[in-house]
This record gives sequence, C-alpha cells and structure tokens, in this order.
Amino acid sequence: MIRIVIADDHELIRQGIKKILRASLQMRVVGEASDLGCALELVGLYAPDVLVLDLNLPGHDGLEGLMAIRRSHPDQKVVLLSMYAEAQYAVAALGAGAGAYVSKALAAEELVRAISHVVADGVYMNATVTALVAQESLAPTAPPLHQSLTARESEILRLIGAGLQVKQVAGALDISVSSVNTYRNRIFRKMGLNSNASVIRYALKNGLVS
Repeated sequence: MIRIVIADDHELIRQGIKKILRASLQMRVVGEASDLGCALELVGLYAPDVLVLDLNLPGHDGLEGLMAIRRSHPDQKVVLLSMYAEAQYAVAALGAGAGAYVSKALAAEELVRAISHVVADGVYMNATVTALVAQESLAPTAPPLHQSLTARESEILRLIGAGLQVKQVAGALDISVSSVNTYRNRIFRKMGLNSNASVIRYALKNGLVS
C-alpha cells in the first residue's frame, strides 16, 4: 500500500486528487494539509511514501515549499502538482529534488502513474518533461550571471536560493531586513530576476545550493 499525504490550499483540489487516487487500490491518503506548516507536521507524523505537494502554498511561492520539505525531510519523495505548464518549473523542480512534476491539467491522466513511478524508481518524467530536460542539457553555456555580484550579494543569493525568507537571511547574517531587501533588489537588477522563486530556480540550475 502506497501511503500519501496531500498538500494543497484548495479543498476542491484535494477532493479531486483523492477521487483520482481512488482509481488505484494500492494507494491510500493518510493526511491532508492546506499549508506548508501542516504539511511538514503530517510528513513528520506519518512518514508517507509520497507527498503530493502544490507548487504554490500560502506564503511560499514557486519552489520555496519544496525546498522547505527537502531541508526538513531530505528523503521524502515528492510529486509536485502545479497549475503551471511544465516549461515554467519542471526542470528546476526535478533539480530541487522533486520526483515528478505533474500539471494539474493532466493530473487525471498522470498522477497515479507518476506516484507509482516515484515510489518504484524515484523519478517520473512525461514526454514533455523529458524533452525539456534534454533541451536543457544541450543548451549552450554562457558565463553565469552571478559572477557579477559582490561577495555579500553572492552570499545573499545563496541563502535565498536555499529557500530562506528575507527575515531568515537577515538573522543568519546579523543584518537588518531592510539591508537584505536592498541587496536583493541589487541582485534582481544585475541578474534580471524578479522574485525569490526565480532566485531559487537560478541557484538550483547553477549548482549554488544542494
């Protein structure tokens, strides 16, 4: 029996996921969470075989939720469920440790298969994701943008890239929140980024965080 925890802030989505999973007699939902804090508690409590995790939980955009799960429970297998098409986040999600990236538009067709593959093999990629991964590996390399940063900006880039919030970065470096925001804005401007999620994707892609 594959034991599953679902983390999504919309009850209707959670109900839909459970309906999809009922098609398999080998899967059982053992817990539901509407936010990241509850998801972390349930993973600690039940140690599920798979966590089905929404990409955007309240207060955690992009891959921040996945990074938090990986920091607290590095061995937890995660199927990332997203309203965004694969091209936007799939490669970065797999690089961050997700076992699969499933678009909500395709969940009815792919979710059960993705969970089964992740439990058995550790990873699941549909044809679209496989093509994206191949394209990414063949893309010509350019000098990394982070080489233009100062030492302090590079430090903050890595901390944000590891999923830390601004207040956490300030505490880790013993500087003010306003200083972190100033450095972050400089990073955004120099690198053409516009959110913490884009920093996380960049840091993962360029091997700046594990």
